[in-house]
Amino acid sequence: MPPKAPRNFLGLVLVTPALAVVVLLFLIPLCEAVLGAFRTDTGFGLENVSKTYALYSRDIAFTFLIIALSALLIALISVLFSGYLTLGTNARAVALLRWLYRWPLFVPFIVVGQILRTFLAKNGLMNNLIVSTGVVLPMDTIGFLDWRGVVIAFVWKQVPFVTLLLAGAMASLDRGTIEAARNLGASRIRILLEIVLPQVASTLMVALTLSVVTMMSVLSVPLMLNPHSPTMITVNMAFRINAYGDYGVANALGLVSFAMTGLVAWIYLRATLKENMR
Repeated sequence: MPPKAPRNFLGLVLVTPALAVVVLLFLIPLCEAVLGAFRTDTGFGLENVSKTYALYSRDIAFTFLIIALSALLIALISVLFSGYLTLGTNARAVALLRWLYRWPLFVPFIVVGQILRTFLAKNGLMNNLIVSTGVVLPMDTIGFLDWRGVVIAFVWKQVPFVTLLLAGAMASLDRGTIEAARNLGASRIRILLEIVLPQVASTLMVALTLSVVTMMSVLSVPLMLNPHSPTMITVNMAFRINAYGDYGVANALGLVSFAMTGLVAWIYLRATLKENMR
């Protein structure tokens, strides 16, 4: 049996490349960004943070509300889709939904922004279809190139991802409890909410956490669909760098973004720890 020290050394050698990548591409840039949020011309202070609050407090609140609303709608729609894929009795409808819902997974966010900008504009495809039915006049149409367009884009793009994870988790459950509930007369919605969903809650939390992080990092969608104020943090960060070269305020905005995603991660980790302690 080989000595313990060489085995430990060999394991350290094997993980060194991965650790180097994490340190060089994640930890060092993260630390530099955090320090940059407090670095000023005269040293370290809270000037960038106070400037960020004075200029972009509305945008920070706007970002939080957009992400929260989008995550709520993503969770609701994904649960319904996954539930039908698992409990649906119409084989053709299930097969059609299983084929259709995945397509947005392969569409980049910038293409999503362009598609919905064309579709949701005041003179876009959606309003043109409504006008062609005679329901409303062209002058009475309403565009959705505002916060509603951003929410629609996020939901349209992230629902397939969450549904894919959630439907896979539901498909792996023991069908015995589901069939027993059906035999006792439980409706599909009751089976979904009281039997299936509690067993896949951790998967839903993981999917929503990843979705929140993804939505917080998107620049193209709010830039294309919500060009006026208030807007999202990513647009403000790009503006501060491109227009003013102000990396201090941009780093402070990044710190706020990191705090929001960190809050979501903390909620997920706390729920996971409670579940593991049971």
